[in-house]
Amino acid sequence: MKYGLQFRDVFAAWESILEGVWITLLLSGVAMVGGLAIGVLCAAARVYGPGWLRRLVGAYVEIIRNTPLLVQLFLIFFGLPSLGLRLDGLTAAMIALVINLGAYTTEIVRAGLEAVPKAQIEAGHSLGLSGLQVFRYIVVFPALKAMFPALASQFVLMMLATSVVSQISVQDLFHAASIVQSRTFRDFEVYTVIGVLYLSLAFAFRGLFAVIYRLAFVQR
Repeated sequence: MKYGLQFRDVFAAWESILEGVWITLLLSGVAMVGGLAIGVLCAAARVYGPGWLRRLVGAYVEIIRNTPLLVQLFLIFFGLPSLGLRLDGLTAAMIALVINLGAYTTEIVRAGLEAVPKAQIEAGHSLGLSGLQVFRYIVVFPALKAMFPALASQFVLMMLATSVVSQISVQDLFHAASIVQSRTFRDFEVYTVIGVLYLSLAFAFRGLFAVIYRLAFVQR
């Protein structure tokens, strides 16, 4: 059986695919910013907070990291309406991605904070610096340098994981591929193009993070 590759119909739907790329980038950007903010706050709570707060954050991290992202997404999109809170697909997707990435980022940031030698922190206190000043001038930069590679990898993985939002009909790249496939029936061609696009986005993000790392940490 011979199969002739025909990409013409796939490329003809470039506007739909481009719209999907934009939604994927939007979801990724929101997840990265929101997830990092949650990660920093929760990591600081786990390292410097009182016992009850450490346990609360620890429970959040364990629950999110040990349940599928798809279940979390469905719980927010399909479950919350039962409690009277109805969200549109894009909003629900953003919330689920931020919450999910926040749990993973928490552990990465926590490891970075704990990697700073305690002797440096004690030296800062001995110089009369306040706790906030020690955190700002002594802890942040070494911690960021230690955690940046892991954060960059986690961000790329989250960009790839945004494809699950197609399950609630968010018009991301994977959802656009599904629509094009249903219209053209060119399964191999459609998912080859989409796979190449995801691969290109991953390389673009990795390149961007590599440039940021060199500018922030190598050239200083």
